[in-house]
Amino acid sequence: MDKSRKPGSRIAALAFPLILAAAVGGGILLWQPLTGIFRDPQRARAWVESLGAAAPLAYVGLQFLQVVVFIIPGEVVQIGGGYVFGFWGATILSSLGILAGSVFNYYVGRLAGRPFVERLVKPEVLARLEKAAASGREAAGFFLLYVIPSIPKDALSYVVGMSRISLPLFILISGIGRLPGILGSAFIGNSAYRGEYGTALAVLTVAACLFFAGLVFKDRLTDAVHRLLSRRPKDGPR
Repeated sequence: MDKSRKPGSRIAALAFPLILAAAVGGGILLWQPLTGIFRDPQRARAWVESLGAAAPLAYVGLQFLQVVVFIIPGEVVQIGGGYVFGFWGATILSSLGILAGSVFNYYVGRLAGRPFVERLVKPEVLARLEKAAASGREAAGFFLLYVIPSIPKDALSYVVGMSRISLPLFILISGIGRLPGILGSAFIGNSAYRGEYGTALAVLTVAACLFFAGLVFKDRLTDAVHRLLSRRPKDGPR
């Protein structure tokens, strides 16, 4: 990590209450629509379709807000997108919204710096994430962290913003690392809409098992990433 960068404290002081306000406001505004997807999926789909051409834009905006206000479960939004927009439609729209939100988080982390990120991410979690990536191979470290289930990927975007990783490289790392989850969620939602509940439940079960396995072994996995990337290549023949 590049610890020499010390953004102004004013940015950090303003950023935290704004994100907190967005979290509270987003929770109030999105609670009914998100729970409505599961209470009455057909009605939720009809409501989205009533928006017409604005529906995809509204969904991208919803996905953007979910990434910024990362306490909102992203899988819920993505599964709902699969139900409403189909597999490929949800995959594309989710990817666009997540990309926009991730870039926003990246720049907030870069401008506000450590004082702000430390308010969002628990110190022990931040320490482990930095330890896993601070091996001289930050790009590989962050990519592996994005792949590990249960790692808070939206919050991780703020952490990457403090690093030396450029924006194009960050987009590549986070985009590829998040893609399996986006595809799986869109597939679950689309399978449910088509009435293939057995398939949807099977994929959801696998995803849940991976998530809980990642949750249980998260500390070990992040330590393993650090050890793997900290290894020095063996000397070749002299």
